[in-house]
Amino acid sequence: MSTQSLPVEQRSNRSIVKVVFASLVGTAVEWYDFFLYGSAAALVFGTLFFPEADPVNATLLAFGTYAVGFAARPLGGIVFGHFGDRVGRKKMLIAALMLMGVATFAIGLLPTYATIGIAAPILLLVCRLAQGFAVGGEWGGAVLMAAEHGDEARRGYWSSWPQAGVPLGNLLATGVLFALAALQSDADFEAWGWRIPFLLSAVLVLIGLYVRLQIEESPVFKEAHAEIAEKKQAESHMPLVEVIKTYPKEVLIAMGMRMAENISYYIFTIVVLAYATDFLGVGTDLILKMLLIGAAIQFCLVPALGALSDRVGRRPLYLAGAVGVGVWSFVFFGLIESQSSGKVFLAVVVGLFFHSLMYAPQAAFFSELFGTSVRYTGASVGYQLASIFAGALAPIIATAILKANDGDPTGIGVYVSIASVISVIAVLVAKETRGTSLRHDRVVRDAHGATDPVSPAGKV
Repeated sequence: MSTQSLPVEQRSNRSIVKVVFASLVGTAVEWYDFFLYGSAAALVFGTLFFPEADPVNATLLAFGTYAVGFAARPLGGIVFGHFGDRVGRKKMLIAALMLMGVATFAIGLLPTYATIGIAAPILLLVCRLAQGFAVGGEWGGAVLMAAEHGDEARRGYWSSWPQAGVPLGNLLATGVLFALAALQSDADFEAWGWRIPFLLSAVLVLIGLYVRLQIEESPVFKEAHAEIAEKKQAESHMPLVEVIKTYPKEVLIAMGMRMAENISYYIFTIVVLAYATDFLGVGTDLILKMLLIGAAIQFCLVPALGALSDRVGRRPLYLAGAVGVGVWSFVFFGLIESQSSGKVFLAVVVGLFFHSLMYAPQAAFFSELFGTSVRYTGASVGYQLASIFAGALAPIIATAILKANDGDPTGIGVYVSIASVISVIAVLVAKETRGTSLRHDRVVRDAHGATDPVSPAGKV
């Protein structure tokens, strides 16, 4: 039976499943590459690219190059968002995936400091900038494709699947590292084994590109694009300027909401590796195993919680998650320090559960904040700007806190709690967006005196 001969509702369901699958696969590949760098920075990059520093300072320098990738993300969000709001979501998603693939593969080929000296960390930095630029453009496009193809009643569920690509990418990256750690000696891994996961990304990128080339452009974007062209606004359409002018509050809300979510995630998945190796003086096998299990559980949690947000709203889940990570951060490192399998498992899984309460509804929440003609730019800028102050600095600040306090992690709990307070305030300021129609646009409305269409619930 051909697709065209199917009932309209069944064709629609097949279409959204195809789009969501493409978003999930592409996002997983992008974040596999991104997380791989973070794990390698915690495990080997300090020694290989900054060998003249002591172990803790070398790790800090490696995390510094890690942070640079976050600094490039807002620029990527602006550039990809601008063209994504002008020429379409699909083209930008393909470009972002290709750029990420090239940068990650190149890291796997880089000579180390012992071979070419100072040029090695410089080249590493360049590759990291390219990774950050690509990820900056990836997130907005992936979640918008899912959100704009899906229906209002299940938007939280459908748009949470690209979010699930993040733990899936982490699962892939951690799984490969765990397998290599099990099959290789530490010396072999440091000598050449660390390169394998970066080179393997080429295969994943090709799969992701194939899947993304099969999907259709967002119907909501095509409608808005046609309206802008009809009103002869295309040449003067400047998404970034229009976001700043028309949606400044929404950008700040998105940034505030990101703080607890972004900081806690990197504390629970990246800093914990440095804590184990540099301050506890133990191997990473147990931590990597529990992170692997935690990522698998989170992959299942995110869509389930996304669906729950369609029933109870985005704000209740987000508030619970923000408060939860603030409290749990004081418990987390004590459980890790025990080196007990059960306690480490509890630390990781509960931490990722609280994170998922924020991350699952986030894609729908941010998509619903902005109008169609600037949605890619607005969501990307709010999301990625926060990354500079949150995820980029989290490993550096947390490692510095540990170093200053002789490995005492209490200060990290205070740090995460401050971020939680910021996120709670942002969520309380935001309005509930569940059930909102995505066919709204203040930019077009303000320019032509039109009104935004409203959802059945009467929300804009």
